[in-house]
Parts: sequence; structure tokens; C-alpha cells
Amino acid sequence: MKNTRKVVLVGTGFVGMSMAYALECQGGINELVLIDVLKDKAEGEAMDLSHASSFASNRMIIKTGKYDECKDADVVVITAGMAQKPGQTRLELLQVNVNITKEIAQNIMKSGFDGVIVIATNPVDLISYTVQKVTNLPKGRVVGSGTILDTARLKYFLGKEFSVSPKSVNAYIMGEHGDSSLAVWSQCNIGGKPIVKVLKDQGKDESELDRIYKDVQQSAYEIINKKKATYYGIGLGLATLVQTILNDEREILPVSTYIDGNYGHSGLYIGVPAVVSKDGVVDILNIELSEKEQQEFDHSFEVLDELRKEVDGMLD
Repeated sequence: MKNTRKVVLVGTGFVGMSMAYALECQGGINELVLIDVLKDKAEGEAMDLSHASSFASNRMIIKTGKYDECKDADVVVITAGMAQKPGQTRLELLQVNVNITKEIAQNIMKSGFDGVIVIATNPVDLISYTVQKVTNLPKGRVVGSGTILDTARLKYFLGKEFSVSPKSVNAYIMGEHGDSSLAVWSQCNIGGKPIVKVLKDQGKDESELDRIYKDVQQSAYEIINKKKATYYGIGLGLATLVQTILNDEREILPVSTYIDGNYGHSGLYIGVPAVVSKDGVVDILNIELSEKEQQEFDHSFEVLDELRKEVDGMLD
């Protein structure tokens, strides 16, 4: 890895710019380059962020550029793409965003890029698969945001329910970043205490977990209904993922990565706990699932696998 601490962001919408702002606040980045088909939008965003540099924790060059800037970047983050419109099917959205990200991936590789690509464009599991197929980068060096936000929401709701910090909650959402995801309750604990024992000690029924998971699933829809989009959570999640890569932290994060025999499946990108380093995903944590959870993961895989076949047809 080059260790230039240079990040290129493709897509200056709400999600991308929430990440960019978080990175500026956190510091530790030397250069941030913004790329967008809307060049004036990208230029305005670069100017706005640059004007705040005296408040940032370290000097960071923020500018717009073209794809040749990817050549010496450590990380390229792709957030560009269309959001799902009312009445639009997931397959229709997939077709649009596969075409968009296919072109982006080709342009990135033409620069001579040899770092890690982070994907946030939805449907993120299938777009991550698309980018890896187009770039032919090692599978671990294309990393989707996966269930990183779903998991953060789960920790938030559990922390709220039991009056503890979300940081003290150990939990994962796995599978598709979408309606077929699953909460791994069998491995969930608060400060090391299994969640079922926490419930029992507080006189609560296990059915409370179904309610909490429903809150996690529905929260994005509720936010979108109220303010049209959700971007702060995923923006900060992406910033965390980028910093984990740049700092070679080897942190375990629930990202979308290629599985090859893990959890009984192979052949596509899906959200699982994985070790993230300077080389992207370097290992997958194969946690023990209950029989019910394994069945739910199987279903989530099947949902994605059907759409993966559509992606393969688009890329042939």
C-alpha cells in the first residue's frame, strides 16, 4: 500500500458528502479528491469543505479532479448512482446502477489504480460484485458497506432499550443490506452478557427482540418518509471503514464481501463480519449461527443469488 493517505470520492450526493465531512472532522487524511458528473456541484462541495479547513484537526487538500487522480489513491469510495424511485423495482434499480458503476470502475482502473475500492451504491451487495467483476481486483480489495449501518442501528436500538451505550452492545446484522437481512441474536450480548439473559433479568419476553429488529428494518423507510433520504449514519459508517483501511486496524466490521464456502455458500458478496485491514477484507469471521439464523442466511443468499444471475447477464 502506498500510504499516501489519499482518498478519491466518486459521487458528491448526500451520502458521499456526509462521509467527506466526517473525514475532515476526524482528520488523518492528506488529500481528498471529489469526482462527479455534475462538475459544478463537486467544485462547490470542495470549496465549502476547504473553507472549513482552519477548524479541522489536520491540513487536508480537498479538490475536484478526474479519474487519473485514482492512480496514487489508497482508497476510492463509490457512492454515485440512482436512488430507488417510487414504483421502481429492485431489478430496475439494479440495471441502472450496474451500468453506472461499470463505467466508473472501468475509468478507475484505466488510471492504474491499485488500492482498495469501497462501495456504498445500492443494492450494495450486487454493486460490489459488479465492481469486482469489472476491475478484476482481488476480491478482498472491493469492499461494500454491507450491513455496517444496519448493525449500527441495531446497537442503537438495543442501547436505548436497555439504557446502555451502543458501544457496549455486541451484535450483528448479516446477509443482504435489505429486507432479507437477519439479526444474529444467538451471538448478541451486552457487556458480555447474552441478550436472552438480559431480557430474563429485566422480566422481558424474547418477543421484544422481534420488535427491535422490526424497528431496525423500518427505520430507513421512516427517515426517508420524513426527510427524503438517509445519509448521516452511512456517511459516518463509510468514514469509519475508510479510516480502518488507512490505519490498517484489522477491525471486525459487518461489510459486504465475497464469500467462498463461508456459512455454506459461495459466489457472491453479502454482509458478514470480516477483518478489515490496509488490504481490504483479509479474513471472514465464521460465527456460529443457530439453526433458524442459518435458514435466514440461506434465504438472504438465495435472494441475492437470483439477482446476481441478472448481473452476470448484464456484464457478459
